[in-house]
Amino acid sequence: MAANIHDQSFSIVFGLLGNILSFFVYLAPLPTFYKIFKKKSTEGFQSIPYSVALFSAMLLLYYAFLKQHDAVMLITINSIGSCIESIYLIFYLIYATKTARIYTTKLVIFFNIVALGLIILVTLVFFKGHLRVSIVGWICAIFSVCVFAAPLSIIRLVIKTKSVEYMPFPLSFFLTLCAITWFLYGFSLKDFYIATPNILGFSFGITQMILYLVYRGETKALVLPDSNNKVQLEQFPNANNVQQSTVNQNQEGAMNYGVAGMISNSQVVPSELNV
Repeated sequence: MAANIHDQSFSIVFGLLGNILSFFVYLAPLPTFYKIFKKKSTEGFQSIPYSVALFSAMLLLYYAFLKQHDAVMLITINSIGSCIESIYLIFYLIYATKTARIYTTKLVIFFNIVALGLIILVTLVFFKGHLRVSIVGWICAIFSVCVFAAPLSIIRLVIKTKSVEYMPFPLSFFLTLCAITWFLYGFSLKDFYIATPNILGFSFGITQMILYLVYRGETKALVLPDSNNKVQLEQFPNANNVQQSTVNQNQEGAMNYGVAGMISNSQVVPSELNV
């Protein structure tokens, strides 16, 4: 009995800390949307990170409601996250081009109506009780593992360019701290659907911080596509360009791939495509 109370106390502390950290992580894309607002255009910024973030937050909400017990922390942060990501997407649609608006609408329909709807329908109709919770938990865990593989692209970019220009240290630090907090939360509740994926989260985060320490003094690199769509590297003392802003936007947005199970400093490969 005393051990259960002790574990529950730890889970409350870690859950509150995770909620606070994750809330600020969700606010990280605000500079991106301020740029969009100032220029009245989405330019090269992409909507994929925010569409996927909304899907994963809603998926975790469904898992939390099924779980019922010890789910308050999951419900609060993912409810907040769903609202914030929805606002981002609405704001994006206002300033997007017609092509980008259509593409974003298709993404939202696919992820949050078709995919999420099928998951809810199948699990409610064909499964019951603890088995239903386990299946949805596994879906969350598998999806988050896939998301946590995304930082491999930015790690590869840093090693190739020998530059940390596209990988701000504070962002990697706080995302790593966030992943550790949610791991401890899941571990204290023996909820391994939450704990296990975050092992990858803080492992990749620590790797990024080590790379930052190794390459922080190197010359910044500009990534340019050549005529054969292969990456070219040019050295600049200060590369403020479309490619850089696009990578930073993807780092700010894609890291919100759901909190308390899928929070990640994941990256999307640099692109100038306005989609």
